[in-house]
Amino acid sequence: MTNAQPVEGSALEGNRPQPARKVWSWAMWDWGTQPLNTVIITFVFSVYITGRAFGPENDTAQALALSTGLAGLVVALIAPVLGQRSDRTGRTVFNLRWQTWLIAALAAALFFVRPAPEYLWLGLGILAVASIIGELANVNYYSLIDEVSTKANVGRVSGFGWGLGYLGGIVALLVLYFGFISPEVGLFGVTNADGMDIRVSMIVCGIWILLFTIPTFVALKDKPRTQASAKVGLVASYRLLFESIRNLWRSSPHTVFFLAASALFRDGLSGVFAFGAVLASLTFGFSPGDVIVFGAVANVVAGVSTILFGFVDDWIGPKKVILISLGALVALGLGVFFLHDRGQIIFWTLGMGMTAFVGPAQSASRSFLARLIPEGKSGEIFGLYATTGRAISFLAPAAFGLAVGLGASITGEENTAYWGILGIVLILLAGLLVLIPVKEHHAHGEI
Repeated sequence: MTNAQPVEGSALEGNRPQPARKVWSWAMWDWGTQPLNTVIITFVFSVYITGRAFGPENDTAQALALSTGLAGLVVALIAPVLGQRSDRTGRTVFNLRWQTWLIAALAAALFFVRPAPEYLWLGLGILAVASIIGELANVNYYSLIDEVSTKANVGRVSGFGWGLGYLGGIVALLVLYFGFISPEVGLFGVTNADGMDIRVSMIVCGIWILLFTIPTFVALKDKPRTQASAKVGLVASYRLLFESIRNLWRSSPHTVFFLAASALFRDGLSGVFAFGAVLASLTFGFSPGDVIVFGAVANVVAGVSTILFGFVDDWIGPKKVILISLGALVALGLGVFFLHDRGQIIFWTLGMGMTAFVGPAQSASRSFLARLIPEGKSGEIFGLYATTGRAISFLAPAAFGLAVGLGASITGEENTAYWGILGIVLILLAGLLVLIPVKEHHAHGEI
């Protein structure tokens, strides 16, 4: 029944099982860097920066969508070339380390974003740069999966890493919520005056990232290069990239089809998390504390679901996991739109259901591609994976923003943030439809 075998010649072929401590150390990068996604991009800082203190609600929501889209375009331009250079130089772990440290510094720098309109674009600018570096770091992190997995367990390893990240997110959220955000006077005498509870939380995020990624860099080392690699300039790097794309199209066209499909649905999945907290706040009346509580519960659900679906991935194959997840997300997203006026219970039930399927789709997408990549090309292919996603990453933010504007013009309401979910659903549905005819990973040609 299983389809979970890599194509012949992939980097997973011949791999032996790694010690559990090495898999844990690799996965700790997901745990350690999760505050960027969970706390900063999704549940805390995004809600803070779109609050009334920074301007009218529709304006701040659309500004967030714009900055998110622009950051995605930058990633699209540079991710595959930097991944290609990591492959060529063999400095994947080195690059991941400095990128991680930079993410930590940018997280801490959000402390300087005070709750006033003149700080809106400073906050969005730092947020955009942090998301760019985060995506580039993901390329290097993903490319290390063949160091810790085999053809028999890559789905479980991918799901474990992603799930551990979600669980790290809940711990980070709870520490910040009970330590700084919820109490009138939090740790070290911090209050909400001048947004200090949120701003200090950003410093904690930076420290968290530095501390919990230490096991990754202790356990994983760059492999010694047998011979020096030739230096390649920027223009030549792009020339090599386009040549690789042409070769990929000739040898394995369904891999290209998968990259296109995953670009669509991963953009939609990112949109669920990027704008979910905004919907909770602006449409369902969640307070910042409510959003954090929701985020904590959601991360438990997402973490457990993703780990369990990792076993399903190895059993029935990653494509089926993705299709199941996307179908559920489309149905649940439509439910959020049509039932938005029935109170917070709708977002608690349907929104929680959506969190259970986002992680499995993302993890299975990673394991799908990992099964195809030959030795020595992980950075370039995962860089291309990032690029194909980010080349159209403006779609979900644009669809969200346009849907909000369309809702305002149709209904005349001042706050139509709930219309944004229709834009996200549209992107998810497009990705689902494009994925359906893509062959299972084992039927692809050699990359």
